[in-house]
Amino acid sequence: MAVVTNTFLTTNAVGNREELSDVVSRITPEDTPIYSMIEKGKCVSVHPEWETDDLAAPGTNVVPEGAEYDFDAITPPTRLGDYTQIVRKSWAISGTQEVVSEAGNVQKRKYQKLKKGVELRKDIEFAIVSPQPSVGGNIRQLGGLPTWIVTNASRGAGGANGGFNSGTGLTVAPTNGTQRAFTKALLDTGMSQGFTNGANFKHIVASPYIKSVFVTFMSDANVAPFRYAVSKGGERNTIVATADYYEGPFGTVMIQPDRVMATTALARNAFLIDTDFLQFDWLRKIQEDKDLAKTGDADKGVIIGEGTLVVKNEKGLGVIADVFGMTASS
Repeated sequence: MAVVTNTFLTTNAVGNREELSDVVSRITPEDTPIYSMIEKGKCVSVHPEWETDDLAAPGTNVVPEGAEYDFDAITPPTRLGDYTQIVRKSWAISGTQEVVSEAGNVQKRKYQKLKKGVELRKDIEFAIVSPQPSVGGNIRQLGGLPTWIVTNASRGAGGANGGFNSGTGLTVAPTNGTQRAFTKALLDTGMSQGFTNGANFKHIVASPYIKSVFVTFMSDANVAPFRYAVSKGGERNTIVATADYYEGPFGTVMIQPDRVMATTALARNAFLIDTDFLQFDWLRKIQEDKDLAKTGDADKGVIIGEGTLVVKNEKGLGVIADVFGMTASS
């Protein structure tokens, strides 16, 4: 369509004011399922330790009438430990930037402090689900959940457990096996193994893709079908294609997708969790360092924390490892 000659357009203008919305959309989600659901505790050293104990296996218990007592040997508990890991985020904003008018105020101290705190929580979740082994010394590292679980571990061909090494006092990273599809059969086997060893799993935490596979279990011939009754009166009908709980032969578990696990390195594990056996202990809770020296014309900030994962008894936890966690083939 033709434009009238000499029409003055915005593209020719010099002094038009730019418009930038004051609303800032932050897409990065904040959820941290495992860290959020487990108990928080307090430790007083960089290497907190604890003990685990087990009941003796059941067996024949028959004694003759009138027999003299004999006394069973006592098996000492197993001593375990983990190292605290320091996590930190920081920022520096010029004095001028802190006071000028800014759309959204995302480049201000208050917003940055909040944002960095959320990022630290997600970094902690990452450490928990990561196969990172524990490390002592100056650059300490907590042992991630995959490095602890050995009793109730289902692995692909060639995969091997890590576990706690009582000689070194450190956890060992597991060895990856051949990846396979996450199936109802694998879940049932994992829950059966845990039940036999005394576990009572309550949660499955896995990648978002694993949740989508879990939903398809309702199509299995061995799963009782369920439907929602549709009310009359012109209301819209809903297609229900999701499930959050699985009631299997060995208990009921709720599945929770973990966005932090939506990476190739982390998505290959689906964790079976009883929160009674997990805890996160803080040596220093996440807080702002108020003692930063003022140098230069800038507002500087640091938030820092130090804590570790406490696996009270790995027999109360499980992992279905080496599964396709990103796509049907990866």
